[in-house]
Amino acid sequence: MNRLINPLEKLIFASRWLQAPLYLGLIAAQGVYVYQFMHELANLISRVGSLDEAQVMLIVLGLIDVVMIANLLIMVIIGGYETFVSRLDLEDNPDQPEWLSHVNAGVLKVKLATALIGISSIHLLKSFINAEHLPDRVILWQVAIHLSFLISALAIAWTDRIMTTTLLSSKSAH
Repeated sequence: MNRLINPLEKLIFASRWLQAPLYLGLIAAQGVYVYQFMHELANLISRVGSLDEAQVMLIVLGLIDVVMIANLLIMVIIGGYETFVSRLDLEDNPDQPEWLSHVNAGVLKVKLATALIGISSIHLLKSFINAEHLPDRVILWQVAIHLSFLISALAIAWTDRIMTTTLLSSKSAH
């Protein structure tokens, strides 16, 4: 029976490498965001004399939004690969992100939820600045979605804390 189970277990464990192309795809998506950022920045610089303060603020908030989404991509790419595929050999690398040393699936979920709240906050701020051009129901829906992100993030963090506390308690009991 072990002759059947051992190869099956090795195959199941090796299947984690099927995620590697997904992370490569996210790296390509990051390249698209770099292009979009540079395009928007060039647009801002070329039109700087013809824009009012609110227009500049909206464009800058758009740039911040792109950066925050790029940061989210980095967390997913590096954290997901490290957590679910293979360890990154970065022990001697001075550029190793501080958060990577204590990343796990729970921490990654909380960081992602927090990043989504930040991105949603930027979108909401852009809507508030541009409120006279948006229907009230659009702003109301954006606030409702933002609140659902906040509640979800709190629930994820609370669940992670309970699981971590339970895990630590069971380890100390043994």
